[in-house]
Amino acid sequence: MNEIKVFLVEDEMVIRRGIKNSIDWEKEGYIFCGEASDGELAYPMIIKEKPDILITDIRMPFMDGLELSRLVKHELPETKIIFLSGYDEFQYAKEAIDIGITDYLVKPVTGAQLIGTLKKIGQKIEEERGKQKQQAPEEARSAGRQRLFRHMVSGKHTYAS
Repeated sequence: MNEIKVFLVEDEMVIRRGIKNSIDWEKEGYIFCGEASDGELAYPMIIKEKPDILITDIRMPFMDGLELSRLVKHELPETKIIFLSGYDEFQYAKEAIDIGITDYLVKPVTGAQLIGTLKKIGQKIEEERGKQKQQAPEEARSAGRQRLFRHMVSGKHTYAS
């Protein structure tokens, strides 16, 4: 597995510290690239770090997880988002789905639950990266053919046999 960066946003310090310290990130194949106590603090850090996975609480002061996720999805659409919520309410889940989050976990979350979710998402990221690598050479060949065709049509390039 390539390096997959994870960023955590959680306003409850005990929960944030528990998540951060209960997982051996490197051993599990992840880079813990940052943490913040609310979306307002987190957003500029997330834009700088460009994590592959964002784990965020939904209900936080200043900027909640829903608003943060909308901003992150707009700037970094490939970022996978896991919502943590102590509020097992359908409205939050519905909004989360509308934003395009990847998973929704209800607190309290165990380290094993989180690792299982991270591994599932990590596999998706690896598959997407593999597809991008396969598509890149074909797109380059296609662009080259289009350029050659434009040159031939414009008379800048001649075909001599």
